[in-house]
Amino acid sequence: MKKILTLAIVIPVAVSGCSGLSTSQQRELSGAGIGAAVGAVGVALFHGNPIWGAVGGAAVGAASGYAYDHYEKTKQSEYNKGYAAGQKSSASKSS
Repeated sequence: MKKILTLAIVIPVAVSGCSGLSTSQQRELSGAGIGAAVGAVGVALFHGNPIWGAVGGAAVGAASGYAYDHYEKTKQSEYNKGYAAGQKSSASKSS
C-alpha cells in the first residue's frame, strides 16, 4: 500500500516537470523513456540484469528520438521552402 501511495505522488510530480520542454526535448525524452522500458523488459526476458537493459535502451532511445527530431525538422524545412516558392510563383503570375 505504501508503494502505491508513493507512486501516486511521485508520478504526477515527475510528469508535470516535463511540461515546459521543447519539441526536440520531448522527442528525445520520449525516446529515452520508451527505450529504457523496452530494454529493461527485453533483458529481463533473457534473465539478464534489467538495469543494464534500461540504460542501454535509454541511450538508444534518446539517440533515436534525436534522429527522428532531426528528420521532422528537415521535412518541415523542405515543406516551408516549397510553400514559399509556390507563393512566390503564384504572386508573380497574378501581377
